[in-house]
Amino acid sequence: MLSKEIQEKILPTLKKYFGYDSFRDQQQEIVVSVLSKKDNLVIMPTGGGKSICFQLPALLFEGLTLVISPLIALMKDQVDGLNANGIAADFYNSSQETHEQQAIFEKIANNEIKLLYVAPESLQLLQPILSEDIISCIAIDEAHCISSWGHDFRPSYQQLGFFRKLLPNTPIIALTATADKATRKDILEQLNIPSAKQFIASFDRKNIELEVRPANDRVLQILKFIRKKPNEAGIIYCLSRKSTEQLASKLKQNGINAAPYHAGLNFMERSKTQEDFIYDKVQVICATIAFGMGIDKSNVRWVIHYNMPKNIEGYYQEIGRCGRDNLKANALLFHSYSDVIQLRKFMNGASNEDVQVAKLERMKQFSEATTCRRKILLSYFGELLAENCGNCDVCKNPPQFFNGTIIAQKALSVIARLNETEAIGTVIDVLRGAHNATILDKAYDKLKSHGVGKEISWRDWQQYIIQLINQGYCEIAFHKNNALRLTSFSKKVLFDNEYVNLTRPIDAVEQLVIKKETKETKVKKDSLFERLRKLRHQISLDENIPAYLVFSDATLKEMERARPMSEADLLEISGVGQRKLDVYGEEFIAEIISFTGGKRKKEKKKDTNLVTYELYKEGFSIEEIAVKRNLKSTTIFSHLAKLYGEGKDIDIYNFVNKEEVENVRKAKLELENPPALKPYFEHLNGELEYFKIRLALSIIEKED
Repeated sequence: MLSKEIQEKILPTLKKYFGYDSFRDQQQEIVVSVLSKKDNLVIMPTGGGKSICFQLPALLFEGLTLVISPLIALMKDQVDGLNANGIAADFYNSSQETHEQQAIFEKIANNEIKLLYVAPESLQLLQPILSEDIISCIAIDEAHCISSWGHDFRPSYQQLGFFRKLLPNTPIIALTATADKATRKDILEQLNIPSAKQFIASFDRKNIELEVRPANDRVLQILKFIRKKPNEAGIIYCLSRKSTEQLASKLKQNGINAAPYHAGLNFMERSKTQEDFIYDKVQVICATIAFGMGIDKSNVRWVIHYNMPKNIEGYYQEIGRCGRDNLKANALLFHSYSDVIQLRKFMNGASNEDVQVAKLERMKQFSEATTCRRKILLSYFGELLAENCGNCDVCKNPPQFFNGTIIAQKALSVIARLNETEAIGTVIDVLRGAHNATILDKAYDKLKSHGVGKEISWRDWQQYIIQLINQGYCEIAFHKNNALRLTSFSKKVLFDNEYVNLTRPIDAVEQLVIKKETKETKVKKDSLFERLRKLRHQISLDENIPAYLVFSDATLKEMERARPMSEADLLEISGVGQRKLDVYGEEFIAEIISFTGGKRKKEKKKDTNLVTYELYKEGFSIEEIAVKRNLKSTTIFSHLAKLYGEGKDIDIYNFVNKEEVENVRKAKLELENPPALKPYFEHLNGELEYFKIRLALSIIEKED
């Protein structure tokens, strides 16, 4: 049972550090469970808010929360985001210098950080801190990596079961966006947390429009698609390294800022491409599945699959990389039979070939479906959607249906009489009245339902059963030899004569109707959103952080709607916490006032720069001011630079010398006065820190 004091801190902590006034679905219950020191398994869709489920408790625990993460890029992104919110976090990996690693141990000893991110491969280096005196909680992100049933299986994850023995009283929270029933069971067993409380949120990402098109003239279709979405970032997934490079080249030839990404590029090339995308310097990434797990970029507006993914888990995770801010997003999949053949070749000889093939077949069925695609997607993860979604290509261009209730009853009845133990092929053989070896050996020819559907061809039966699976009337148990099993919907059909819609089987996917072309939407050049987006971009360049870490698109949209003109009003905006208000509030309010022609509301609170100035005049050091205000030292220096430019009494040469100022002055001339700080930093070979460049520029501007 949580203390009243802790309970009362939960919501204020959520607002202060994350900028939200309320929790999303199940988040609060999970946070309470973690703070109660219970083990938890959390299945939430990408962008569903998994991170808050352990990041917020970490702020309320006395000790350190250890976060197991699969990629360095993912760790850095998470840590940058936490630091931007004023949360002390760091990451530890084997590539760091010895002094860097030692500095982290010192921070932990002094209780200066609340979260530490580490890859499973580096855990052995953390033995000195793996005790319950230090560790308050263990969070295992991308937990599906622990299971051989999972699509991103990593053997190094299988060692994580030792935590329960080593730290028996420390709560473990395992989190993933993609885990079917078999994977979930495996995660609990491997981590030795069989009694963990399971939270399975809805997999439904309603904001993502799902669309499948035939793979005809893919490049032309992609060009038309992107041109309708100017300034919108997107990812195109390709099957091969060569395809990523060829497609990126074709897009660039047509004026689209695109770059390839695959495992064949060296580390520096991959890092630069990823950074350019995160910092909005590249609009489109053409990538293999090697790209994405470490990307937490909230303003990705679309994902295209140039080739078909090998399973629905991968597809779901990849489309989940767009629309993380819950604004409208698009997922477009190109389907061709040649992709299926190629993927089947890749699977030949694999240890779990049968499982892989079955999952590929399921992906193929999704692509060829003539029923609501969201129903299919959700049913795969055990979530049944009663109504069609209205936000997929099939719903928007519906096929002609007929009453398939009797056909459904025949199929479901056979599945039941086979005790839910046989795969689709044997089910169809029984329906058709076959007398092959399997049927005879198992005496299935004696069943009452044997031959009940002999008037329907084998191929058509296959299509009808696929439609029943897609609608959630039955499911494939991949971990039980792909046997067909009934669902809770089945009983309504078998015993209550529930009406079932089916469509006549089609000869080829090419017969699918391509969604009607919509007129190109032009971006309003002087909308408030665009003004705020440009301001955000400039701040991101100045501070050398991704734009979405300043504010998300969703937060900018709410600013556009509400038009806050005071700090109190801005704090009401979802995504604006206390630190971001202190650091960015003034500039965004000024931009809104400038756009609307309004007047600034009187503030009870002092200007953030003046608060810094008063502390400076009282004799506090930069580090002391930063601690007092819960801000970075670099932010305090930016305040001083602005105050100096406004004529305040700042002894600025205490922080930057005249030689450094002259070096910046020369760089300014040679670079022709660039708008951001990074060009200066690179021009000076990284020898001058960002804050000194900022201070030097304020001196130059005042003197000139």
